[in-house]
Amino acid sequence: MPNRALLALLAATLIVSACDPADSQGPGESDPVTWTKVDLPAREEPVTLTPDGEKLLIGLRHRGAKVVPGLTIRSDDGTLTPIPLKPTSPYAFEAIWQSVAIDGTTILGLGGAAGGAHSNTRYTVWTGTTSGVVEKPQEFNTFGGQNAGGVIGAVLTPSGGALLGTWGSAVSGLDAAVWLPEGEKKWVRQNVAGTALQSTAALLVGPTSGTVSGDGIVLGGSQVKLGPNLVEQHAALWRSTRLNQGWSRLELPEAGTRSEVRAITCTTTTCLASGYVDGKLAMWKIEGDQATRYQGVPQVAVGDKDRVPSAVESGGKLIQLAADGGKVKVLIGDDNQWTVRDVTGPTEQVAQTVLVAGALYLLSGPVGGPLTLWRAEVAALH
Repeated sequence: MPNRALLALLAATLIVSACDPADSQGPGESDPVTWTKVDLPAREEPVTLTPDGEKLLIGLRHRGAKVVPGLTIRSDDGTLTPIPLKPTSPYAFEAIWQSVAIDGTTILGLGGAAGGAHSNTRYTVWTGTTSGVVEKPQEFNTFGGQNAGGVIGAVLTPSGGALLGTWGSAVSGLDAAVWLPEGEKKWVRQNVAGTALQSTAALLVGPTSGTVSGDGIVLGGSQVKLGPNLVEQHAALWRSTRLNQGWSRLELPEAGTRSEVRAITCTTTTCLASGYVDGKLAMWKIEGDQATRYQGVPQVAVGDKDRVPSAVESGGKLIQLAADGGKVKVLIGDDNQWTVRDVTGPTEQVAQTVLVAGALYLLSGPVGGPLTLWRAEVAALH
């Protein structure tokens, strides 16, 4: 009899446990997020993604072709519309897109190809519209020479386009650099002396990414403070009020002992910065002059060569893609409560993510290797 009572009690306990709402999971929270590979023309590899309203501008690389770079616009129904390109200089034919910006029908592109005795990157500038884009050859000293740094991006603001990067400082290390167009063909590096973009003996400026917010430009990266027995690298932003005017620096909070912004995306009033703090994934939200670090972010290791894509906001939730041990993870934040979901499809590093017309697109693949374009409905991530 005692055994029968014990069995009855155990059965009742199991039934109650099975019905307990606390043990149930939300729809799909434990299921992997299924991504669909986006088909592109044969032998064309995606290298950059740029939102264009309800469409997606894709920068392509065609290895072995006479003209390596390509551009195409993908509509929501999957239709691809190629944009004609007209390269002129030798390196333009071999260029790999570093950054492509679009505003309405206007396009500004930055390409790069290894060349010269030291295989340094030879940058090429492309301008035009969705009807056609033309390379505008530049003098060697525009981006090259003894004091050359790197060019990290192209942006289009309401006041015009700009190229962003670094250049040898007259004071210490590298300055942040801005190139603006002079006429229809020539691009000229601007003087940053006395601005927040200039490095000093005590503070080195180090931008890694750039975007547009309202009328201004936002650079993300890190600053290095120098002093007696002092070397501190902390995440920081540099922001202009209008194109290349009114630059200021914003130190990001809770920056640990070593940190950096690797990617940034902005609306008119808000920016999301993604990077690392002390070797772990970190994210910040910037509204006006106030920056807040997101709490409880899952522990994902970020190495010196690891790429960190921009985060996106959708339905009041923060979505961050990350590579963890060669596997792609979807991190979903809701008021500092986080869900981590596996994926099927993408593997290795995540190079870029963008949100377009209710769908999230990502580029993934091995470091230095070919990338693949994937797509998932944002609703599947909520």
